Amino acid sequence: MTVLVFLDPAFPAGRLVDAGTPALLATDQGVTRGDGIFESLLAVNGEPRKVAAHLARLADSADTMDLLIPEDGTWLAAMTTAVTAFLAAEPPAADEFGNTNVVLKLIVTRGPEGSNKPTAWVQATGLSPALAEQRANGLEVILLDRGYDTTVSQRAPWLLLGAKTLSYAVNMAALRHAQKQGADDVIFTSSDGKVLEGPTSSVLLAHITDDDGAPVKRLITPNLDSGILPGTTQGALFAAASEAGWELGYGPVEPADLLDADAVWLISSLRLLAPVNRIDGQEIGTAETRARLSAELGALLATTL
Repeated sequence: MTVLVFLDPAFPAGRLVDAGTPALLATDQGVTRGDGIFESLLAVNGEPRKVAAHLARLADSADTMDLLIPEDGTWLAAMTTAVTAFLAAEPPAADEFGNTNVVLKLIVTRGPEGSNKPTAWVQATGLSPALAEQRANGLEVILLDRGYDTTVSQRAPWLLLGAKTLSYAVNMAALRHAQKQGADDVIFTSSDGKVLEGPTSSVLLAHITDDDGAPVKRLITPNLDSGILPGTTQGALFAAASEAGWELGYGPVEPADLLDADAVWLISSLRLLAPVNRIDGQEIGTAETRARLSAELGALLATTL
């Protein structure tokens, strides 16, 4: 089930279209060149969540790409129309937290070639059961070289490394490569040996003891100036964890830091907090520690949903 709502000045609440009929011109540059941006978020119990953070990141991506996008109020109206239509057609079952979830994707392309008129729409779909399985069972992950060093985004901003663009072919190729190796997902590293992000997620690691064996509660994520996408869910979790007494840190993170951690997760708006069981075949922490910390941090994250 897919609901599409196009942002159209003639329709203040958005223009609902049949997802089974053609709705996009074949000359649209989002199709021909991947020239566009997007955001994915959850509507929980009918309410889109972390909207301000996602719209702010969409605006940042648009600025990076010199792309004109609709105002926030127009997006909000279209999201409401999309969620309402989806829930009326296909009410989702509750998840492990007792919530119903609808996946919202906000998409803007540069529009048809020669028109200088962007195309924008909201897509509403159900949440894949595979994401809940990954949260429950964890992930097998491999490290892959992204081919850039951590300073390239400052030297070459036209690479758009900090923007959430439609050009995800490389990310999807990385996931297919991982699956051919028997893994579930990927953590990208830079050519100068730093941990970056996953193809569709942020990376998070935890320590519950320091170098002397004393107990700590510390969360670390790679620093954001290394050409990675700022994670809205990682940011929400950091805010909740700080209030709960966790120490917070931003990299630089190296592969050895991941292998030495008590737990590692891939975190995103749709998958939420998925523990990493093994990286390149090496177990991260213990199953008991991963499960305990995932439950603790998952409960904190649930308060932000």
